[in-house]
Amino acid sequence: MPDYAYTAIDPKGREKTGRLTAASDDAARAKLTERNFYVVKMQAAHGGTSKQARASAGLFGPKKLSSKELTLFTRQLSSLAQVSPLEEALRLIGNQNEKPHVQQRIATVHGGVIEGQRLSEAMRREPKSFPPLYRAMIAAGESSGTLPDITERLADLLERQAELRGKLIGTLAYPAVLALVSIIVVALLMIAVVPKVVEQFDDVNQQLPLVTRIVIGISGFLADWWWMIAIVLGLAALIGWRALQEPRIKFRFDGFLLRLPFFGRLLRDLHAARLARTLSTMVASRLPIIEGLKLTTNTIHNSVLRKASEDMVEAIRGGGSLSTALKNTGVFPPMLVYMTSSGEASGQLDDMLARAAGYLEREFDNFSSTALSLLEPLIIVALGGLVALVILAILLPILQLQNLAGL
Repeated sequence: MPDYAYTAIDPKGREKTGRLTAASDDAARAKLTERNFYVVKMQAAHGGTSKQARASAGLFGPKKLSSKELTLFTRQLSSLAQVSPLEEALRLIGNQNEKPHVQQRIATVHGGVIEGQRLSEAMRREPKSFPPLYRAMIAAGESSGTLPDITERLADLLERQAELRGKLIGTLAYPAVLALVSIIVVALLMIAVVPKVVEQFDDVNQQLPLVTRIVIGISGFLADWWWMIAIVLGLAALIGWRALQEPRIKFRFDGFLLRLPFFGRLLRDLHAARLARTLSTMVASRLPIIEGLKLTTNTIHNSVLRKASEDMVEAIRGGGSLSTALKNTGVFPPMLVYMTSSGEASGQLDDMLARAAGYLEREFDNFSSTALSLLEPLIIVALGGLVALVILAILLPILQLQNLAGL
């Protein structure tokens, strides 16, 4: 069905603008009339007047709300929902945003609310922008009459998750860039610098030192066959990517990642902190834990951790407790299991889960900062050692020639 953009006057005499979906112009006017709106203007929204629609479209279809944009929207909604009607809050949020695709996504939701749908139902029109768990929490808030409180908890949850993602990126970005620069520097030395210097020794009738001959051999191989190396690496990456599409191979690979000394612990702690924070918000929102776990399972990329979440759902459905289900998976920190058990016993599960999430996040900060402080010097020392080896390979023949000349 087509979309219609409208301008109308509500029963309190305020001007309203928005979009709604209807079978025809008359049907759209009828929907507004049922809500006692006086229609001033109604026209088919052919893409928001096509210019706005093109601006809001991405390369592979309409742009969805990014995690940052969704967090900002939720925070604005939690503030405005406490002081103004939901319809008015959505209209204000949409109008004050300068990004066309954000305006389009919010306008679609706003149109659904205008038609009489609940907010969670209207958000189903934009499933890519509003994930199932998000909509489920909104629905729980609407059912219990605590939508402002739910949106505030959601905003806190999204902000915490964004902060955690930022810390992870910040932790891994610098070592990754440093390692990449190191590889490029050494490759340039071996491909461009060493061959030029080695030409000076071609006419010397002396055997070059072993280190020099090894470096010359590696340099010649890289200079002559760099294109073949690039092709082999590209094919290896493609084969690896295709292999990871196989569930059994991916499960083993994900298990290997979790067993890595540094990266594995980061993955486990990040997942545990995110799960604890999400469960805390769900329990405080009176959302069933089983439903919340089922919705979050699809968002987990590591197949081992996803399997653990699925096992938890089955264990809880069978009558087990959350703490027992967490313990039986064998992938969650003992502290989370203990604090969950204490929360269940004391009737303060949401508070204890929130504390566990805070503890795990602090542990992640401490562990990552310590590991990073050790990783950076190791990369620098490794780069320095490789560069020193190349320089040594160049200097040894020169010193050998000087000694011969002195004789």
